Amino acid sequence: MPEAVNALQLLLLTGCRLREVQRLKWEYVHLDEGVIRLPDTKNGARTVQLGESAVGLLGGIPRVEGNPYVITGRKEGGHLTDLEKPWRRIRKEAGLEDVRIHDLRHSFASDALELGEDLIMIGKLLGHRDLKSTARYAHLKKEPIQRAVKGIDLKISAALALPRKTLEATID
Repeated sequence: MPEAVNALQLLLLTGCRLREVQRLKWEYVHLDEGVIRLPDTKNGARTVQLGESAVGLLGGIPRVEGNPYVITGRKEGGHLTDLEKPWRRIRKEAGLEDVRIHDLRHSFASDALELGEDLIMIGKLLGHRDLKSTARYAHLKKEPIQRAVKGIDLKISAALALPRKTLEATID
């Protein structure tokens, strides 16, 4: 089902909420500006900035005459309402039985954090009103934490290698 694949890729590439992608109308999409302008989200209207891949994906989705939705459903003029069935098949194939669709939004935030974006920027990207919400979304993966520990370890071990008299003089 290409609609489900398009929806899941949009979730991955934009960090949008499932409902925002399911109910996305062509009138909200402005490929020439690289944005989606959502008039009504959980936290009010917001603009979603698009990367090149998201623009390319949206540009390749065929418009269905008489249907205002980007991700069309089975009913004429409607949007795709259920992604759970295809998502279960994808999870099973990938061996990720416990991953929820909403976790794609968390992954977007975690990737942004790993790339060095701060919580304020990540919150803006996700359309959050408050940093507490964003902090729950942005989780560091194991590798960046290990890199940080190694860097800290090197810095501290180098300091500990100073002659004992220098360390004692610093403390006194």
